[in-house]
Amino acid sequence: MCTSSWLLLRNLLLILFLERRLRRMYSLSFIRVKRQRPKILKICEAFGANRYPFTEDFGKQILMISEVSGRISEMKAAIDAGLFHKSHLLQTIGDQFVQWNTLVRNEKSIYHTLNMLSLDVTKKCLVAEGWSPVFGSKQIQDALQRAAFDSNSQVGTIFQVLHTTELPPTYFCTNKFTSAFQDIVDAYGVAKYQEANPGVFTIVTFPFLFAIMFGDWGHGICLLLAALIFIIREKKLSGQKLGDITEMTFGGRYVILMMALFSIYTGVIYNEFFSVPFELFAPSAYACRDLSCRDATTAGLIKVLPTYPFGVDPVWHGSRSELPFLNSLKMKMSILIGVAQMNLGIILSYFNAIYFKNSLNIWFQFIPQLIFLNSLFGYLSLLIIVKWSTGSQADLYHVMIYMFLSPTDELGENQLFPRQKTVQLVLLLLALVSVPWMLLPKPFLLKMQHKARHQGESYTPLQSTEESLQVETNHDSHGHEEFEFSEVFVHQMIHTIEFVLGAVSNTASYLRLWALSLAHSELSSVFFEKVLLLAWGYNNILILLVGAIVFIFVTIGVLLVMETLSAFLHALRLHWVEFQNKFYEGDGYKFYPFSFGSVNYEDE
Repeated sequence: MCTSSWLLLRNLLLILFLERRLRRMYSLSFIRVKRQRPKILKICEAFGANRYPFTEDFGKQILMISEVSGRISEMKAAIDAGLFHKSHLLQTIGDQFVQWNTLVRNEKSIYHTLNMLSLDVTKKCLVAEGWSPVFGSKQIQDALQRAAFDSNSQVGTIFQVLHTTELPPTYFCTNKFTSAFQDIVDAYGVAKYQEANPGVFTIVTFPFLFAIMFGDWGHGICLLLAALIFIIREKKLSGQKLGDITEMTFGGRYVILMMALFSIYTGVIYNEFFSVPFELFAPSAYACRDLSCRDATTAGLIKVLPTYPFGVDPVWHGSRSELPFLNSLKMKMSILIGVAQMNLGIILSYFNAIYFKNSLNIWFQFIPQLIFLNSLFGYLSLLIIVKWSTGSQADLYHVMIYMFLSPTDELGENQLFPRQKTVQLVLLLLALVSVPWMLLPKPFLLKMQHKARHQGESYTPLQSTEESLQVETNHDSHGHEEFEFSEVFVHQMIHTIEFVLGAVSNTASYLRLWALSLAHSELSSVFFEKVLLLAWGYNNILILLVGAIVFIFVTIGVLLVMETLSAFLHALRLHWVEFQNKFYEGDGYKFYPFSFGSVNYEDE
């Protein structure tokens, strides 16, 4: 009991001591603040601070705090009401924002177009000049009449066709199938007005050249399925924002479709399904001579049928003669296809010259180019076909090399047809003559025409007088055109050298069809034999599953992605350089009609 009383007394004394100490500290701090008050006020005035009164009375402090709390609650309620009203208003107009934004942009595009119009002399109407397709004239007139009627205009619109010497823009009417192929051509250069459009031929030749390098009908089916997925879902995907790679692939879905179909066709010819041959059309034309060749099929084969009906006989796959046979076949096939496509390009240059009435290009460009190319590489293509037809063992390398080095020597075992040496001498002579034929006459004829035009003579050269010669000219002090013969001659010499050297290099460039086709076939064979068959040989389900997964991934990653891109780029190069440079100038500019769908504004 005494202990409890003592503890209570001690606690009371401690509380009294602390209370006194706090009062003393409070009074000291109050005195210090009171002394520093002038300084604090000066600082607040210097920094523009707000001052609020605060009393020392505890009751008044509680009253002030309650007032401030009430004001805070009122302000918070006002802010919440404003946020709710703002959210409700934005939600109300959110559904119509897209329509309003589209309407504003369309109106802006209309006024932007109207700003390009000019006032006539009376300053009462607007005058506009622009290009339009010929077939769209009737549609434009109908649209103008309909607009005048809908707007209750008292003055009608006048539509008049103007005749100008300016070069019109180029417009090709494409659809969702042909637009991707036209974009491939336009990436090289837009066609000049009325120039032959290589996009028409690209629809067939581009996927076909791709398929020659890619030929495997198993891989072609995989590409076909990918293309069909994009085509089936095109309505849904066209309205979505896709990534760069996905959008590019979606835009070329019909190109991929054509490449897949041609790849299936060439794969059936090569008889390769993921590098595995099949007897699709008939049994093999060869059979084993004895039991020793049944497993490896390397020797002892005899021919029991005339020939395999379609494509490569499956017995060649896995034999010792597979690589030499396919190597020779694909190399010669590449040369034939390359020479045929280059001849097509030269023939298209003839139609360009006919349309533009440029007879000089016919006589001194088309004819000598056709003679030079076919005297050498057209003759090589003929030798390849004759050798295939006759089964001859002639060495075509020896024939072509000694056609230049020793044209008078006897051919011996390399002779494929009678009087072959005489034919070679004539072709060699034509090839040599065609070079100065391309180089010399055209600059001199251009100079003669220039003199006749400025001297008032009635000289009519091979080129039509209606044609405007596109040569480098200057004007002298009298206002006459100064003919720069040296520049014209150098330009013609460069063009001649480019074609002569290009005939060799371009033909060699088509050998990429052979190289990439063999590379694709060998890669596919290696993946099949060293991954899938090797895993199969372990007789273990787990190893077989791992091998199948690895085979699928390397097939997709290497053969269906990397090889597809590689073959695509090589086919693109063959069209741009080897084919289009024979006839295609590509120095025009594209026609961009006004359309609300093409209105695009940057974010301001």
